[in-house]
Amino acid sequence: MTDTEAPRTTARRAVVTGASSGIGEATVRALRAAGWDVVGVARRAERLAALDAEVGSASFAADLSKQADIDALAAHLEQTGPVHALVHIAGGARGTDKVEDGDPDDWRWMFEVNVLSAQLVTAALLPLLRGSIGDGGHADTLYVTSTAAQTAYPGGAGYNAAKAGESMLVRALRLELNGEPIRVTEVAPGMVYTPEFTLNRLGGDQVGAERVYEGVERPLVADDVADVISYALNAPGHVNLDLITMRPVAQSAQHLLARGPLRPRIPGSH
Repeated sequence: MTDTEAPRTTARRAVVTGASSGIGEATVRALRAAGWDVVGVARRAERLAALDAEVGSASFAADLSKQADIDALAAHLEQTGPVHALVHIAGGARGTDKVEDGDPDDWRWMFEVNVLSAQLVTAALLPLLRGSIGDGGHADTLYVTSTAAQTAYPGGAGYNAAKAGESMLVRALRLELNGEPIRVTEVAPGMVYTPEFTLNRLGGDQVGAERVYEGVERPLVADDVADVISYALNAPGHVNLDLITMRPVAQSAQHLLARGPLRPRIPGSH
C-alpha cells in the first residue's frame, strides 16, 4: 500500500437465522444491500444456496433447536471470520387452539423454536461477538419477537407464551450485558403478510390463511421488517433501540384491525 492509498476496511459480518424465507430472507437481502457480509442460517440448505447465488451471502444449514448443529455453526463461524451481529429471526407458531384444547406437542415445539433456540444460539455466539469488538467498537444482538409477546388473544396462548418467553430472554440479556459494548435490540412486528407463517400455523389451510389478511389494506411485509432491522444495526454504535414495536396502520392494536379501505373520516360522521 502506498502512502496515498486508503487503508482497506473489512465489512461487518452478521449471522441471520431463519434465512430461508420470510423476514429472515428479506433481512439477508437488506443487509447485503447495506454492505454487510451475511451468513444465513436455516434448515433448508437448497433455499439458502439459491439465496447465496443471488445476493452473495454465505450460508450454513442448521437446526437451531439441536445443540450439535449450533456447535457446528459456531465452529464454522470461528474458522471463517469475525461475527459482529447476531440477528435471530427463526421461530414460528402452530395452532390456534384454546388453552384447554392445546396440543402439548405444538406448545413444546413453539417453546423450542422460539425460546430455546434463542438461548442456545446466543450462548454459542456471544464469545465470537465479544472477540470481534475492537477499540471503540461494538457488537449487536437483535431478536425478532412479535406483538403476541405483548398482548394475549384468544387462540394464541401457546404463541403468546413462547414469544413472551423470548422477549423476557432479550430483556434479561440486555441487563446481563450491561457494561459491555454489545447492543441488544428487540423488534416486535404485528401483522406481517408472508407466504408461509400463517399457512404453517394453520396446518396448510390455504383458505384459512388468506382469510386472516382478507380486506386488510397493506399489512406489513417482510421487507418492511427487514428495513427496520437494517436501520437498527446501522445506527450509530452508541445508540441502542431497545424495543421497536411495528404494525401496519390498519392494525391499531392486537385486537383492533380495520378491514376495508383506509379513508379520512368526515367531520361529524361516526
